[in-house]
Amino acid sequence: MRPACLAMLSFILSVPAAAAEEAPVLKGADAFGGWQADRPGLWRRFAPGDLPKPYATDSAANGAGEATAPQGMGPQVPQGFSAERIASGIRNPRAVRVAPNGDLFVADSSAGQVRAYRLGKDGKVVEEGIFAEGLGRPYGIAFYPAENPQWVYVANSGSVVRFPYHDGDMQVSGKPQTVVAGLPTGGHWTRDIAFSPDGATLYVSVGSGSNVAEDMGEAPAGWIGEQALGAAWGLEEGRAEVRAYDRDGRNGRTVATGLRNCSGMTVQPATGALWCVVNERDGLGDNLPFDYATAVKDGAFYGWPWFYIGANEDPRHAGARPDLAGKATVPDVLVQAHSAPLGIAFYEGGQFPAGYRGDAFVALHGSWNRGTRTGYKVVRLRFENGRPTGAYQDFMTGFVLSDADVWGRPVGVAVARDGALIVTEDGSGTIWRVAYDGGKP
Repeated sequence: MRPACLAMLSFILSVPAAAAEEAPVLKGADAFGGWQADRPGLWRRFAPGDLPKPYATDSAANGAGEATAPQGMGPQVPQGFSAERIASGIRNPRAVRVAPNGDLFVADSSAGQVRAYRLGKDGKVVEEGIFAEGLGRPYGIAFYPAENPQWVYVANSGSVVRFPYHDGDMQVSGKPQTVVAGLPTGGHWTRDIAFSPDGATLYVSVGSGSNVAEDMGEAPAGWIGEQALGAAWGLEEGRAEVRAYDRDGRNGRTVATGLRNCSGMTVQPATGALWCVVNERDGLGDNLPFDYATAVKDGAFYGWPWFYIGANEDPRHAGARPDLAGKATVPDVLVQAHSAPLGIAFYEGGQFPAGYRGDAFVALHGSWNRGTRTGYKVVRLRFENGRPTGAYQDFMTGFVLSDADVWGRPVGVAVARDGALIVTEDGSGTIWRVAYDGGKP
């Protein structure tokens, strides 16, 4: 353990909060765009009918070059908010979770570590350490039980393990136990985890091994869901799904299928529903298909690889599964294609204005497959009475420097115990704290 000696920077963008709340929602063709139009307060809403035809534009190869942020430059947030860098120098910060005592647990996936950060009353890091190391591309983290936890669960690429935990531990106090073994590795390797509200069920996401199952065998006609995704699939067998287990890893079952890559999961406090943010497929053009966030319905099939956003057939599997044409569930919130959503957290804190309560924040990592760069920001999903409106708002932007270069790529989001929003980004290897102090001049 050692005190954190970290450079702190704060940035505020002068976008009036009231104006941001009242801004019109861009819809349809007006909602498509690139990083140049992004700004805190901008609202977008997409519907299934807004999807263009496949190959309306060429499929772009437009990977971002990683650059260093110019001196004094940081993210942009709405007026009344401030964004402060509270940690840096992390190799590959990914998912972040908040322990009941307020410590931040961050998966440093490339380093094979889970890092721990203790925050002071001012929200700055006062102590940091490596909680666990020697892991296999760790990503998802969960505490069990939710109050006074006795275990920290960590999802490796090929397994879920748990470590004994006592309140305030910043370093493992015992050997890990394997809870779930034999998860498929390779391809989309990010395994997120979450517990049901009663703590009885452990959810595990398993992404696909490929873009659109190009080399799979075909399942027999009439099969759907778990049957279809388990038949003659080779590389894709047991993938592109969300699974459920008892907290000790027993009684595994498939919850939902056809989810190409559910990279972030959480449970909505207001309803107890499991939510996923999903990276959809590449290669069909700049605006196709939408990425999405959705409540995961038990037994549902979300289309991958044969269909997308309902009954839209992927031309690369044309005619392969006509029996599934009307069987794919339409997701709840559609996000501009190739935004690459990775993390999701519902806001139930008391620090932000009341209108934020019950909404969700999603980290958009940004993708390589769009001619005009998009993503590379944190957005806010609007909910009313626990139900999504389908609209989302730019909240934290400014990570893109030019058409070629970016300095930050948001990955994880979590709500700190004091109500601030914590954001990890792996472009520069930093952690940010977004706080609201609108009453200050």
